[in-house]
Amino acid sequence: MSLFSTQLTQPPQLADGSMRIIPLGGLGEVGRNMAVFEYRGRLLIVDCGVLFPEEHQPGVDLILPDFGPIRDRLDDVVAVVLTHGHEDHIGAVPYLLRLKPDIPLVGSQLTLALVEAKLKEHRITPFTLAVKEGQTEELGPFSCEFVAVNHSIPDALAVAVTTGAGTVLHTGDFKMDQLPLDGRITDLRAFARLGEKGVDLFMVDSTNAEVPGFTVAEREIGPVLDGIFARAKQKIVVASFSSHVHRVQQVFDAAAAHGRKVAFVGRSMVRNMTIAHEMGYLNIPDNVLVDVRDLENLPDDKVVLMCTGSQGEPMAALGRIANRDHRNISVEEGDIVILASSLIPGNENAVFRVVNGLMALGAEVVHQANARVHVSGHASEGELTYCYNILRPRHVMPVHGEVRHLIANGKIAQRTGIPAENVHLARDGSVLDMTDGEVKIVGEVECGYVYVDGKSVGDIDERDLKDRRILADEGFISLFAVVNSETGQIIAGPEIHARGMAEDDTVFEEIKPDIVKALRKAVTESGDRSTRQLQQVMRRVVGRWVSQRLRRRPMIIPVVVEA
Repeated sequence: MSLFSTQLTQPPQLADGSMRIIPLGGLGEVGRNMAVFEYRGRLLIVDCGVLFPEEHQPGVDLILPDFGPIRDRLDDVVAVVLTHGHEDHIGAVPYLLRLKPDIPLVGSQLTLALVEAKLKEHRITPFTLAVKEGQTEELGPFSCEFVAVNHSIPDALAVAVTTGAGTVLHTGDFKMDQLPLDGRITDLRAFARLGEKGVDLFMVDSTNAEVPGFTVAEREIGPVLDGIFARAKQKIVVASFSSHVHRVQQVFDAAAAHGRKVAFVGRSMVRNMTIAHEMGYLNIPDNVLVDVRDLENLPDDKVVLMCTGSQGEPMAALGRIANRDHRNISVEEGDIVILASSLIPGNENAVFRVVNGLMALGAEVVHQANARVHVSGHASEGELTYCYNILRPRHVMPVHGEVRHLIANGKIAQRTGIPAENVHLARDGSVLDMTDGEVKIVGEVECGYVYVDGKSVGDIDERDLKDRRILADEGFISLFAVVNSETGQIIAGPEIHARGMAEDDTVFEEIKPDIVKALRKAVTESGDRSTRQLQQVMRRVVGRWVSQRLRRRPMIIPVVVEA
């Protein structure tokens, strides 16, 4: 395998007749999926998703792909092709269209409906083109053929991108469930046909590459849910991704079979399931769906709540329920809570914090570790092997996964006979050029995290996050002194105040003489009476003392005022 490059090198100018592929997200993380294709001066984007922050990124709401490499070339973008409607593939579309609202969006009916609802909140009306499996569209110089794939959301599509330089098959997220709830399987006949024509680069989902065998069928969850509903004596709360239509369908089926009513909880759950129902993707049995405000009129043993928050998000419905601050819903002893989703890497602590909170309230919590209440939407090792053998691609670039997933996927490709030098382990910002069907990594572009923090987009960086982590872990000390600007004499202070530290402010009394001594020395010996210099003196003295005496490294903010 061509290993991850370690040195950033500027790629050469794209040769005539060659196609360039630049992943701007999704390689090295599970989220913010985005890839850019360039051919004859035009750009095609496949997916534009978000990544959800981890605990070491305090205050961050979302993480976007870095649009920097294409920001000055948005007029060259012929379309954004969206493989399916999950947030890690469509969530960043509003932020891209803020820069240029008339970029066309191409995807299946459900995918476009979900993204249009998001864009409406941003007051953007997009140009859209709905496509189906088996359809081919000419998007500028790119010929795009769409192939049905099975995933944990209906209407998912793979896309085969063909130019004069060769053909790339991008799977999006997929698995090979042979008995899906909606009867729509991954179209292996289309894969085989494309393989016969020749796939020069296979960009393939890597999330489950470490998992042996085949991904369990979605239908196996139904009997498990039915058993839980049968023994439940009080209310049932089911938490899932707000776009997991198949899982919600199974909850409705179980509720109807056991005489329970279902209420949606959480804005995104209500929005997405309303869209799915109106478009015919979700079948809601008669008289089963109720408004959450009507629950007080129903006994607990007739209630099912379908809510968001399966990843431990503190502001989502389940997190607020666990913290007892949801205005309509509470969990009591004897209730059953079902976490019907997998753990996204990095969310484990947040999820189990919610689990512990619910169990402390007396609820029974059923999750993937103790019952089969979730199956993955991604192809496991056996399915990936199957695809490689069907397609026989010339080159492979594993996508959508952490480094360990990408490496595992690359090893599967090699085991099926793909030469090691043709398996390209890229990372976000890698630049791959395809010429006459041959692919190689030719350089990298700068590609970092773009943080959404409230209304701020891209304004905070790693330095700001480091400051936040210090404040959270070590606390804060403020120093204040007033200095005569002519003589350098200290008129007032120094005053010291600490926050987020166990020690009382009186502990700093013993260091104040040292601060005064250091300030006088700085003024008399160096003659430098600038407030900046004196502030640095104060920071050094207090920082050294706190480190040695208290074993802490807090944030220290010195203020010197001239009088």
